[in-house]
Amino acid sequence: MATPAPSGSPGPVQGAQVVGRVALLLRLVGQNPAGRPLAQLVRESGLTRPTVHRLLTSMLGEGLLDHDSSTGTWRYGPEIFVMGSVAAQSYPIEDLARPSLRRLAEETGESAFLSIRRGSETICLVREEGSFPIRSFVLHEGVRFPLGVASAGLAIMAYLSADEVDQLLVQDEAFIERWGEQHSPDAIRAHIEQTRATGYAVNPELILEGSWGMGAAIFDRANRPAWALSLTGIEPRFRAGRQPYLGQMLLDEAHKITQKLQHPNR
Repeated sequence: MATPAPSGSPGPVQGAQVVGRVALLLRLVGQNPAGRPLAQLVRESGLTRPTVHRLLTSMLGEGLLDHDSSTGTWRYGPEIFVMGSVAAQSYPIEDLARPSLRRLAEETGESAFLSIRRGSETICLVREEGSFPIRSFVLHEGVRFPLGVASAGLAIMAYLSADEVDQLLVQDEAFIERWGEQHSPDAIRAHIEQTRATGYAVNPELILEGSWGMGAAIFDRANRPAWALSLTGIEPRFRAGRQPYLGQMLLDEAHKITQKLQHPNR
């Protein structure tokens, strides 16, 4: 018979709930390197203002977050940097991808990105700015998109099984309200089919008017699509005549990284 938790101490469910809330707030704070205000974190987390403030203050005390009193914004603290530096040693993907990102940015003039799949989302890990003076700022480090919304997610979804795609395309009212009918299941399926035909994904200003993106999947040792390279920029730079050139570059660089991951001793 299990021994009951001492009076006043949190049980396993409550403890797991706290961890989940802390993780949620850390993800939300990380969506903007410049920091995010309390009101925004409350709205997007769905938690009460006192709960959010209490958790943020606790993380501030542990060095996980910093608070800018002049702007009222919360951002990552020094302990997150230390943790990230340690964790990076176990995930060589960023070091493997940087030469490809530089080549993409230098040869195309567009901004290049590496994103990772995390469950039903993609998270931008690394950015390399291109030389073209007009840029799209939809994507930057820490930004998360549902799979199927941005070009990186489309590139990954195109290589998932039919069952996985079906599970990912179950949408609620909040999803439709946030991302619009251009990201309906039928619309995403159509983009997946196009991606399978060409090998690379195209996002024709589906997130922000005038902002285009293209992506190609990177595969892990089990040959699963786990990451993606992408390019973003303005519509005139991604017209039909230039897409095969950009797409082939993405595919070539994604293949190079995949080969390094799958055959590290070569």
